[in-house]
Amino acid sequence: MNVLSVLAEGETLHPLVLPAPVFGLIALGVFFFMGLAIFTYRDVANRHSHKTNKSSGGHH
Repeated sequence: MNVLSVLAEGETLHPLVLPAPVFGLIALGVFFFMGLAIFTYRDVANRHSHKTNKSSGGHH
């Protein structure tokens, strides 16, 4: 018996729960929602310009 046939006998296959492309789609969906959450915080500092104008004058 050669080495490859011995190794092949011990191999057991574990099928995936979902088809492989579904895992990629899940990852894309997670990254999309994470990006959407980050996108909603754009220009948050500019919403309170009355607070930033007073405090920025003290730093030289």
